[in-house]
Amino acid sequence: MNYRDEIRPWAIFQCFPNAQNTCVARLRTRTDADAYASLLRQGGGKFEVMFDRQSQQIQG
Repeated sequence: MNYRDEIRPWAIFQCFPNAQNTCVARLRTRTDADAYASLLRQGGGKFEVMFDRQSQQIQG
């Protein structure tokens, strides 16, 4: 995962019936992700906001 993805841990995924989900956006805060997902939902489709745990890798 690159630095740009690490500073944007909240991801919005578009959910399809065949379980092929696509990441459409990555944002820094949950509030921003929820607001953007709300706008996307107005156009139709199912969108979910998720925290990407991979961006919080433990360095050891």
